[in-house]
Amino acid sequence: MLQHQYIARESGKIITEKLLGDRSIRFLYSRVREHAPSMFKALTSSYSSSLLGYLHFNLGLDQKRKKGLDLLAVMGADWRECVEPPSAFDTPRQVFERKIRYQELRPMDEDPLALVSPADAKTLIGTLKATPHLFIKEKFFSLEELLGQERGWIKDFYDGEFAIFRLTPDKYHYNHLPVSGVVVDIYELEGRYHSCNPGAVMAIAALYSKNRRIVTIIDTDVNGGSQVGLVAMIEVVALMIGDIVQRYSETGYNDPRPVEINDFVKKGCPKSLYRPGSSTDILLFQKDRSSFSEDLLSNVRRQDVQSRFSSVLGHSLVETDVQVRSTIGRANRA
Repeated sequence: MLQHQYIARESGKIITEKLLGDRSIRFLYSRVREHAPSMFKALTSSYSSSLLGYLHFNLGLDQKRKKGLDLLAVMGADWRECVEPPSAFDTPRQVFERKIRYQELRPMDEDPLALVSPADAKTLIGTLKATPHLFIKEKFFSLEELLGQERGWIKDFYDGEFAIFRLTPDKYHYNHLPVSGVVVDIYELEGRYHSCNPGAVMAIAALYSKNRRIVTIIDTDVNGGSQVGLVAMIEVVALMIGDIVQRYSETGYNDPRPVEINDFVKKGCPKSLYRPGSSTDILLFQKDRSSFSEDLLSNVRRQDVQSRFSSVLGHSLVETDVQVRSTIGRANRA
């Protein structure tokens, strides 16, 4: 099976990703899906996903009861970033839900027009315009299914741009606001709990719009907003995710509260927490209202990187590893 590589933004190096449970995921999304569809459906249900998450992250069966520094190390977490001391971590779940000193370690561009990453993640960028990128749209998500038909937001994002952020289990799993503005809608759409392993994504067309997700629509064309029009932030659950907890905090992680309609939310602040597993954020921007950073545009077209997305789609499509609150683009004023 083709290996999967991405580009580390800070160093520019090509990194070969060690995909968690890759052989099992390939078996589930090929043989089981094809020959035992009922079993496949059961294994991607809410119950099965929660059970897997409990066994892996609460009991820590494959971490052999490691604690503290040893547990952080085996899960790929940097103890120097954490708010709590190493001695506070007794279970994989605690590591997964860790808080970091993001104000210090994930600095943010002071430009009010800067658009920032919502997570520590591997990102893909693209356009929804009727160009050769159309195939990307059909593979990764259906816009109509992703946003849902009932709320009436689909027309606002036709021909716009998108950014997909794939969080792996070792990552910091708080989501932060990519823009500032007023929340005009927030709603949940039911769905399955598919893996976000690149192999699973390519096995099922429009996978992200089939999973359970929370959609938040932010109007940024307001006083103090990011001036990039409407922005849709979609938080997508995946295999072993038990929940998406809304925890908006303007200062650190203090006084967390749910995000509600008519709230003014500030760019870079924590918005929510995934519990636990792999997961995905998707940002949608309106047509001609945003421009992605040049390095991300260059990286996505690289032909010297072995990406499973590229191999299936037939043209280069490469992820870049980015940090939460780092700049991914700029707003184009209306």
